[in-house]
Amino acid sequence: MPGLTHRHGQRTERLRSTLAAVGPALAGRAGARIARVLGVSVSRSTVLRLVDALPEPEVAAPRVVGVDEYATRKGRHYGTVLAVQVADRWHLWHNLSEATERAVAQHRRCLRALVPAAPEPEPEPATEEEPPGSPWPTGHRFADLTRARHAAVHALLEAGHSRRSIQRQLGMTWRTVKQLAEAAAPEELFTGQWQNRPSVLDDYKPYLDDRWNEGFTNAWKLWEEIVPLGYKGSYQRVRAYLHKKRTSPRPVTARPPSPRTVSGWILSRPETLTEPEQLQLKTVRTHCPELDALTRHVRSFAVMLTQRQGEHLPAWLDAVRQDDLPSLHTLAAGIDRDLNAVTAGLTLP
Repeated sequence: MPGLTHRHGQRTERLRSTLAAVGPALAGRAGARIARVLGVSVSRSTVLRLVDALPEPEVAAPRVVGVDEYATRKGRHYGTVLAVQVADRWHLWHNLSEATERAVAQHRRCLRALVPAAPEPEPEPATEEEPPGSPWPTGHRFADLTRARHAAVHALLEAGHSRRSIQRQLGMTWRTVKQLAEAAAPEELFTGQWQNRPSVLDDYKPYLDDRWNEGFTNAWKLWEEIVPLGYKGSYQRVRAYLHKKRTSPRPVTARPPSPRTVSGWILSRPETLTEPEQLQLKTVRTHCPELDALTRHVRSFAVMLTQRQGEHLPAWLDAVRQDDLPSLHTLAAGIDRDLNAVTAGLTLP
């Protein structure tokens, strides 16, 4: 009976198509249960065989693949997810926060505008122990060494020793003994040698002064901070400069807010700042065009992030590059490398 055979074949094909559609969605056991509801009694193995017989779907070769791993039971069962690459918003804001604090630190001098000018200290009378015109203060190791050697040579001369004898006893060269013997005072040996000599530390003293005013007084830590900035001198020179500051009388003055505090104002919603904080931030922005631009960029990024306006990201990157903000330029370069993922992070729910 050809007609019956034909109808049976059509029914079989429809069942096979139905099971082939159920299988990829529900797999074996669940697919078999749904099939029984539809009036078809099949085993889970049959459903899986039908799924396995389906042709592989044609998909475009991916250019970027996001890979993430998860644990359903730590130490025993793990899985891997291949998904659309998305930069999560927490890390985007965290990276912007770090770049903001670096930018404020690079313009820390602008924060002095928040502190009233300190009165000029009264000049102190010269100490009696410092010889007039001496280029080296008492306590300078080279000055003290020269004074000690001068005293030793003249003491031996007064005791009747010859210069050759002094040379042997003190282990000095003939030229050194001659210079010390002919100098009436050790300060004569200083004149013209180190007076008004520029120091390799001069360019870094403003930075050290700022850090000192913020309460950072550890010489070793401050030396470690200025070495990456280009300082080539010794740690001892930094220590001597800070020792002079530490032992000199200082007027009691208010300290400017730290870069972390000011960056916190910039990163906060404007309406959440207190009135004094708003006023201080306005003062900083008025005195520093770079920090004013930084504040505008941070707030526009915050709007993109909270309102999921990822389509504005290219314009934001272009605006950032127009201003002298190296830390934001570094952040922008990192975003460029993962532009699609960052755009997705600022767009997708």
